[in-house]
Amino acid sequence: MRYYGLIGHPLSHSFSKAYFEDKFRNEDLDCFFVNFDIEKLDSIKDIIIQYPDLQGFTTTHPYKKAIFQYLNYVDSNAKEIGAVNVVKIDADKKLHGYNTDYIGFQGLLEEALDGKNIEKAYVCGTGGASEAVKFVLKKKIIEFGILSRKDNSYQQIKNNGFKNNELIINATPVGMYPNSDGLLDLPYETANSTNIFIDLIYNPEETMFMKEAKKYGASAYNGLKMLKLQAEAAWRIWSL
Repeated sequence: MRYYGLIGHPLSHSFSKAYFEDKFRNEDLDCFFVNFDIEKLDSIKDIIIQYPDLQGFTTTHPYKKAIFQYLNYVDSNAKEIGAVNVVKIDADKKLHGYNTDYIGFQGLLEEALDGKNIEKAYVCGTGGASEAVKFVLKKKIIEFGILSRKDNSYQQIKNNGFKNNELIINATPVGMYPNSDGLLDLPYETANSTNIFIDLIYNPEETMFMKEAKKYGASAYNGLKMLKLQAEAAWRIWSL
C-alpha cells in the first residue's frame, strides 16, 4: 500500500484527507492518506521513518516556507514563488519540493475574472499561499498591493476604500473553521458590483469575508476549486 499525507498545524479545517480518500476509492487505488498534525516541523524525520511507504505529502499552514530546509531538490517555480505545498519522496528517501497552489489559484482566478476587467488587486496576507497568488498575478500582469498586519496597509485601505474594478484576495487563515466568525478589517461598505473577492479558505463554504462582499454587490468565490486543482496537480507529480 502506498501512503500519502498532509503536514500542517492545526488540521481540523482540512478537506484534503477526505478528497484523496474519495479519489483512491473511486479510482480503486491501493493508497491511504494520513493527516500529520505536527506542532514542530522537525517531526517530519520521524514520520518518514515511521511510514516507509510514504510516497509524498502536501504541506499547509504554517510550513509552506519552513519546509525548504528539509528538501533535497526544489522545482524552479517553487523556488521563484518561495513556498512549497507538495513534496515527493523518491526511492532514496530524498525530498523533492513543488508548488501546485499557483496552478489551483490560476484556475480559480480565471473562473472569477470571466473576461472582467481588473485594474488592481489586493492580497491580504504574507504567508506561503500569498506567494503563489502573487506569482499568478505577476504572470497575468495585474498590479497588486499587499495588505499585512506588519505595516499600516490595512488602515490605509480603510481610509481610501475600494475602487471600481478591484480584486481582493484573502490569503490568510482569518475566517477559517473552527474560527468561522473571523473577519478581516476591511472597508467592505465601499465595495460594489465591479469588485471581485476571492477567499482561499474553503471551510466554511461561505466565509464572513465573502458574505460581507456580497452584501455590497461584489462577487465572491471560495477556495474549493483551487483546492481541487492543486490536489490533482499534486497527484500528477506523485504519479510520475
